[in-house]
Amino acid sequence: MKIGFQLKQVRERLAKGLVDKGVLRTEKRNFLLFDMATHPVADVRTKENLITRVVTLLTSTTSAVPPAALDKEGVQCRVLRAVCLVCAAYTASVLDNAFGRLGYEEREAAFQRCDEILAEFVVWPYGSSGSGAGPLTPATAAGRRRQATRLASGGSLEVSGRDVVLGLVQEVRKEAIGGEEDVGFELIAGVLEVLSKLDSL
Repeated sequence: MKIGFQLKQVRERLAKGLVDKGVLRTEKRNFLLFDMATHPVADVRTKENLITRVVTLLTSTTSAVPPAALDKEGVQCRVLRAVCLVCAAYTASVLDNAFGRLGYEEREAAFQRCDEILAEFVVWPYGSSGSGAGPLTPATAAGRRRQATRLASGGSLEVSGRDVVLGLVQEVRKEAIGGEEDVGFELIAGVLEVLSKLDSL
């Protein structure tokens, strides 16, 4: 029953923590008969930083993880934290406002990338969802032929959305090898799976 106790008033506890860190502030508002505490944003820079990190990760065109999408240096599991941030925001349906600065095509591609990222990280071990065509190597024979054809015709070397997601999976696997937290990584996959199914509950 300890878990049930810890989950009580999660929203209020999170808001209090963010108020203590200076991200939110507390205001009393009068709603007809009741005075209620509201928590508007106090530090807009923090919000903009999070939006920039999410948008950068979801609109990346390389298989390498962009440094602007990650937390500051010295933080453990920076790539996994970025993935969790994106997945949590996506499953909470709060990305519409964050994608306001994107065009229609970019917005749809970003939502598609969210789906792909979530599909790869809700299973343990990461990247074993089976949604791709083959193993976790972006350079399959067909992919190499397409890239060679594009290069021969003077096209640019673009990386597909699937390759970007596979790059994320490989970076998170490197982080997992660095530590002995397999159970923690497996737990994160379980939490992301529950988040992905919240709409169907």
